[in-house]
Amino acid sequence: MSERPPTNLPDLPPGVTPARVRTFVRRGRLSTLTLDRVERLAPARSLPDGPFDAATAFGRSAPVVLEIGCGHGHAAIAYAAAFPEHDIVAMDVHTPGLARMLADADEAGVPNLRVEIGDAVLFLEERVAPASFDAVHLFFPDPWRKKKHTKRRFVSRSNLDELARVLKPGGHVLVATDQDFYAEHALEQVAAHPRFEARRVGRPAWRPGAGFEAKGIAAGRTINELRFDLLPAD
Repeated sequence: MSERPPTNLPDLPPGVTPARVRTFVRRGRLSTLTLDRVERLAPARSLPDGPFDAATAFGRSAPVVLEIGCGHGHAAIAYAAAFPEHDIVAMDVHTPGLARMLADADEAGVPNLRVEIGDAVLFLEERVAPASFDAVHLFFPDPWRKKKHTKRRFVSRSNLDELARVLKPGGHVLVATDQDFYAEHALEQVAAHPRFEARRVGRPAWRPGAGFEAKGIAAGRTINELRFDLLPAD
């Protein structure tokens, strides 16, 4: 699912404290269903406050993946189910979508999934130590079509710098997009970055085809599957 542009987030129920979202104004109302899901299910799957520590969050030592812009969480839940020996943190800024993911994850019975609501860039910059993740997933990010909005695309020099910092040696980034211009943009950004090498890859068999992928295919668009491999530092 996509990493949505900064939008206003509604208030959460008393006692529920997700990530510290510092660039959003919370307003509006959440549905009763969303409130119920968050109140019941978020405490068991939310990351502990403070610096991210995988062993504390998951209660074990295992490979850890971060999915940025997880939407309703179909891909994150599928990954958790396909790789029970791995742990995954799923992030988004959209509370109703994450509430739905909490319900689906509870039904799927995946103990290796944690949820964080908020701005992924702030999360990485402020709470994540170097070499924390084995992989990062970015599936169908917002393409920001207008030329004046190019700087808002997640795949950028500054964000690649941050991903290179938080990835473990040998780590990688998986990107999927149904927008050819975004794929070309991403490849250009990686080609100019000293720490990543990009290549086109096949579609991961474990990822569900629902959501933006299905819509893209229905519209006749090609799904671009990219992998950015982290190179050793000089």
